Amino acid sequence: MRYAVVIEKASTNYAAYVPDLPGCIATGATVAETESLIREAIEFHLEGRKADGLPVPPPSSQVEYVDIPA
Repeated sequence: MRYAVVIEKASTNYAAYVPDLPGCIATGATVAETESLIREAIEFHLEGRKADGLPVPPPSSQVEYVDIPA
């Protein structure tokens, strides 16, 4: 499965969340660390849902960049 992930710069670190998995978040000192941690968070989140007998939400969010003239 392939989930969309949003990574944002915070004042002192980076934060990531998954729109299709509410509550699935991670923070890290760098983008690379945050990517690694959100990957782990997604796996943990999905394992927890399965263990609780809940369905795994299918990926449905799409990401697109829009160019705006400077």
